Amino acid sequence: MPASDPVEPAARDERTAKYAPPPASDAERSAEPTLAEAIGTSLGSAARRAGIDPDAQLSTGAMVWQVIGGWRGILESTLPLLAFVITFTATRNLVLGLALSVGLAAVFTSIRLLMKSPPVAALSGLIAAVVAAGLPLFTGRAEDQFVIGFITNIAYGAAFLISALVRWPLIGIVVGFLTGEGLAWRDAPRKRRAYFWLSVAWAGLFLARLCVQLPFYFAGDVASLGTVKILMGIPFFALLLALTWIVARRLNPSGSNAGAPASEDDQAP
Repeated sequence: MPASDPVEPAARDERTAKYAPPPASDAERSAEPTLAEAIGTSLGSAARRAGIDPDAQLSTGAMVWQVIGGWRGILESTLPLLAFVITFTATRNLVLGLALSVGLAAVFTSIRLLMKSPPVAALSGLIAAVVAAGLPLFTGRAEDQFVIGFITNIAYGAAFLISALVRWPLIGIVVGFLTGEGLAWRDAPRKRRAYFWLSVAWAGLFLARLCVQLPFYFAGDVASLGTVKILMGIPFFALLLALTWIVARRLNPSGSNAGAPASEDDQAP
């Protein structure tokens, strides 16, 4: 079968080298920490602290259970909100409902501090509960207790969606720095596609929460709003985290060379 380019390989290499930019010096390469690398390093470290560590060789279920914090994490995420919803629905007493919610968050924070958890991690739940309680105390509307959650979903959803649309999907950045591959996955079309759709899926989760919960918010239906928020919280998060972990491990099998050239399958269009 005739070659598509009649130029001899040596001549073609010479022609390519003529128009190629000069290689970066060692000093220039060492001074090139890009924004993506900085974000990847930060997110990768945060993911490892949360329990997402490929080197630990955990099963999918064990990894998800570790990330959500086991039974304690489930109770911390659901009990304060559940106490607020049940108390307010039964008594219509906004202050009592918020007090119970913040009080339970304070109890869990105290337990974390007694167990020598990092102060920032221990106090984050209490701070979130206090901030969420501040708005309904100011407005007198119980449904405003969920506004901070809406803002969080908008922020995370937008971040994942925008990162996918600009071809720097957050999932790829995180996985790359977790596996030691860095940004080499951008040269593998199969990985780029997978990380693109995973990032879109995460954006879809956060935006789906908004679409389902906002009608209950505008209707002032606190009971339904709280129930839906709990159901779309840890269960949906755990399922998508498990899917992301499975796909990432299939794309980056243990023992593979990080940063190795893309395979023929990766180079397929």
